[in-house]
Amino acid sequence: MSVAKSDRPSTLKVWVLASRPHTLTASISPVIVSWAIVQHYSRNHVTDPSLNIISFLFAVFACFIQLATNLHNDYADFVKGADTDKRVGQARATQKGWLTPFQTAAASTLCIFIATCIGILLTYMTGRWDPYMIFVIVTSAFNAVCYTGGPFPLGYIGLGHLSIGYSGLGDIFVFLYFGLVATVTVPYIYIVRMIHEEDVDVTTVFQHELFMASLVAALPIGFLATGIIVVNNLRDRLTDIHVGKNTLAVKFGEAFVRIEYLSLVLGSFLMLVPLAQIPILKGEAGGDTNYWLYLPLLALPKARVDLNAMGFHGKDGAALNP
Repeated sequence: MSVAKSDRPSTLKVWVLASRPHTLTASISPVIVSWAIVQHYSRNHVTDPSLNIISFLFAVFACFIQLATNLHNDYADFVKGADTDKRVGQARATQKGWLTPFQTAAASTLCIFIATCIGILLTYMTGRWDPYMIFVIVTSAFNAVCYTGGPFPLGYIGLGHLSIGYSGLGDIFVFLYFGLVATVTVPYIYIVRMIHEEDVDVTTVFQHELFMASLVAALPIGFLATGIIVVNNLRDRLTDIHVGKNTLAVKFGEAFVRIEYLSLVLGSFLMLVPLAQIPILKGEAGGDTNYWLYLPLLALPKARVDLNAMGFHGKDGAALNP
C-alpha cells in the first residue's frame, strides 16, 4: 500500500477527491423525479405545502448518506488492501497518504450523523414514528459503512468481516437504495401526510396508486444508478481479484458485466413505455399520453457513446475513468 505524499493537492481538493461529490447526481436525480411525480399527482388531489421542503430535506439526507459511503469506501478499501499504487481508477486520498484512515473514517461518521438528524426530522414530518422511515434511516446508515466494511465501526461489534461490495451484492444495493428507496420515499411521506391517520398501515401506503407509480419510475433510475457501479467493477476487476473483492465482474467475468451494463441502460429507456401508460402520469384528463415522459429519449445519443465504450471490444481499465 503506497502512502507517498508527493504532489499533494490543496486540502479542499483532497476532500473533494475523497468524498466524490460528482457522484451525487445518483442521489439527487431520483428525488427530482419523485418530486415531479407528486407535483403532477397533487394537481388533482391534496396539495401539500411542505412538499418542496420535504423533497429538499430528503435529497440532502440521500447526499450525506452517499458522501458517508464514499468516504468510508476511501478509508476501508485502503485498510483492506484493495487500494494500492496499482489502482487504475481515480486517485484515492487515503491510499495516497493525503488523508489518514482516521480522518476519512471520522468524516464518514460525521456525514452519517448529519443524515440521521435529517432523517429524524423527516420522520417527525410524517406526524408519527413511521416504521418505513425508521427502516430507511437505520439501514441507510448501516449500509454506508457495510458497503465496503472494514474494522471501523463494524469491527467493534464483531461484524468487521461484512461487506456488501466485497461479497458481490453491490449491484443489488445500488439498485435498491439509489433506485427504489431514493425514488419512492418522497411519495411515501406525501401519502402518509395526505391520509393523516396516525395508525395508517404501511401496506396501505404501499398499495396506493401514487406509490405504485413512483415504484415503476424507480426501476429505470435504479438501472442507471447500477450501471455506474458496473463500470467501476469492470475497470477494477483485475486488482479486486487479488484482495478478495468478489464483485460480479470478478465472479462472472468481463463479458457478463458488459452484457449487464447494456441490459441496464437499454432497459432504462424501454421502461419509458410502461411508465407512460400509468393513468396518474398521463395528461390532465387522465386519458391522454403525457409525451413529456419521453423526454429522456433525448439522452440516447450520449447513451450510444457509453454503450459503445462498455460494449464488446470496448474500453477497459483506466480508459473507463470519467
